[in-house]
Amino acid sequence: MAEIKSHEFDRFAEKGAELYRIFVIYGPDRGLVSERAAWLARKTGVSQDDPFAMLKIDISDLQGDPGKLLDEVNALGLFGGSKLIWLRGAANEKPLLDAMQVLADGPAAANILIVEAGDLKKGSGLRKIAEPAKSIAIIPCYADDIKALNGLIDTELASEGLRISSAARQKLLDLLGGDRAASRNEIRKLALYCRGQGVIEEGHIEEIIGDASSVSSDEAVDAVLSGDLPGLHRAIQKVLSSKTPVFLVLQSCLKQFQMLDLMKAEMEEKKLPVAQVMMTLGRHIHFRRKPIIEKALRSWNSQALSRETERLQAAVLTSRQKQSLEPSIAFHALMAITIQSSR
Repeated sequence: MAEIKSHEFDRFAEKGAELYRIFVIYGPDRGLVSERAAWLARKTGVSQDDPFAMLKIDISDLQGDPGKLLDEVNALGLFGGSKLIWLRGAANEKPLLDAMQVLADGPAAANILIVEAGDLKKGSGLRKIAEPAKSIAIIPCYADDIKALNGLIDTELASEGLRISSAARQKLLDLLGGDRAASRNEIRKLALYCRGQGVIEEGHIEEIIGDASSVSSDEAVDAVLSGDLPGLHRAIQKVLSSKTPVFLVLQSCLKQFQMLDLMKAEMEEKKLPVAQVMMTLGRHIHFRRKPIIEKALRSWNSQALSRETERLQAAVLTSRQKQSLEPSIAFHALMAITIQSSR
């Protein structure tokens, strides 16, 4: 198995990626999955502007043509050299699994294949095929921890010749996480705002990213988990009237669902009751919120939690790419999940 841990990726991309022809990149952090797929695509040396050398396909393209992926991976280039096939939106679809099993069992692929997948659970079809295969590099992408976020902050600010005070760094860290692309966009926005100022202070964070301290996002998140649509409306109105970015509520909700997903997996794997997992993974939750979290753990199954986590990840990323539509994107995603909760 060639599983590349998060801290190993940079070194792998520089010196080890050329040893593989097939890459499976998956995880709950969609932004990081896309970022690492793009990085590997550049390292292949294949021109991304050449339609004869680069083929981007979506998983839905395989539904009507199940043999398409295998044909493309094994096809000889029209002008010689390797082609790059970049598949997006993958999960555990049968056409993909059938093709990957053939590739895993067969000789080295004629062309390079990059597969971008979502959050694949342990033992899922694609992981069962890819993990034992010596010819496939599998790259999990989980939400950035504090060390990774600090590294991201330092890298982006250094490119603008900026430093950041300890208080400002802590405030910035509280606003980041959940999605690498969204975090990077926020840091770049801050760097652009503070260009030429030398040191970023706490006040700069509040001015450009928003001071979330005056309005807690817990009220909105709890309304989502409780299926309380009127409560969500009230909470969002408070956020908007305080001029706090709705994006922060979206991000808080994402972090909560990621935690619920982790707690649910722990319950199912170790056959634990809700009360016991609340004493371990849920011990930091405020006592007033614990009944809501406990109810959510009893009501939501793993598949539903994963589905809504992916919905939130997509909304976080889209809200950063289309910031003028941020309130609409955030509210529609939160409202859809609240409706699911109420059911």
